[in-house]
Amino acid sequence: MSEQHDDMLDQLEAIIQERKLNPQEGSYTTSLFERGRPKIAQKVGEEATEVIVAALAQERQEQIGELADLFYHTLVLMADLGIELEAIRTELARRHKTR
Repeated sequence: MSEQHDDMLDQLEAIIQERKLNPQEGSYTTSLFERGRPKIAQKVGEEATEVIVAALAQERQEQIGELADLFYHTLVLMADLGIELEAIRTELARRHKTR
C-alpha cells in the first residue's frame, strides 16, 4: 500500500475523531456517535453483509464502494471504542512476525 493511501486512512481517522470530540450538526459521523455504540456496531454488520453480497453478485466498482463503506464504519466503531489505527497496525505486524 502506498504512503498516500495510508495517509488517507489516517486523515479519515482524524476527521472521525474530530466529529466525536466536536460534534457538527448535519454530520453523518456525528449522528452515528449520537445514536451510540449499538447503532454503530449495527452499521458495521450491515456494511459487512453488503460487502458479501457485492463480492458474490456485483461488479468491481460496487465492491470497492461497499468495502470503503465497511472501512469507514469500522473506523467509526474503533473511535467509539477508543482504538486507534496504530493499534491495529501493531497487532497485524505482531501477527505477521509470529508466522
